[in-house]
Amino acid sequence: MELIPAIDLRDGRCVRLYQGDFAAETVYSDRPRDVLQRYVDLGVRHVHVVDLDGAREGTQGNLPVVRTLAADAAVALQVGGGLRTRARVDEMLAAGAQRVVLGSLAVTEPQIVSEWIRALGARRFVLAFDVRLDTGGVPYLTTHGWQQLTQHSLWDAVEPFLDAGLEHVLCTDVERDGALSGPNCALYSEAVRRYPQIAWQASGGVAHARDLAELADCGVTAAISGRALLENRIPPEELRPFLPNASSRA
Repeated sequence: MELIPAIDLRDGRCVRLYQGDFAAETVYSDRPRDVLQRYVDLGVRHVHVVDLDGAREGTQGNLPVVRTLAADAAVALQVGGGLRTRARVDEMLAAGAQRVVLGSLAVTEPQIVSEWIRALGARRFVLAFDVRLDTGGVPYLTTHGWQQLTQHSLWDAVEPFLDAGLEHVLCTDVERDGALSGPNCALYSEAVRRYPQIAWQASGGVAHARDLAELADCGVTAAISGRALLENRIPPEELRPFLPNASSRA
């Protein structure tokens, strides 16, 4: 399993929102390039970048920052936030993103997104599904910055894309995002069991190296971590088993 650090951009800065709340923002750096370099030095292979301004307003004000980050050949970026048209997707790929991350649009317009996947190739896309679990443990989708709860389950969301060859899915348990409360391993184990052909990325709750080990045991391909890495909560030596390039940079 691969550890993928997250860099969330707002007004050109590296920030974190607590459970998607723009009023609960913590600024970690005015220099996202320095944050990226620290992750490169650790030995990461991919970095997950979210344009929060794009997600909220549908603009691409952080595109110059993404271009700067993408210029580092040592890592590959998967980038999301506000990519609601084919033109925006093409623009982000041209800016240097290896993969684009689509969230709400994959829920509201699955046919359009399936067409993009077929046209550009499944390897270029990560579908990001954010979920809240009901009392029975069923993961229901949320959209629009986690503010709207839908009547569709995670499983309902995945099905329309199987014929298009979907390869990558990022699933966030929003109740655990930024809470450092441990990942929802039961959710991810079920996801892998239902759809073993998909490379699952888990997000939400990582606080310790043991959380990464548990996710690896679940069978997910990658774990996304933001706050724990930004706050140096996990010693570098404990991260190395989950960093593909760590040995060459040790």
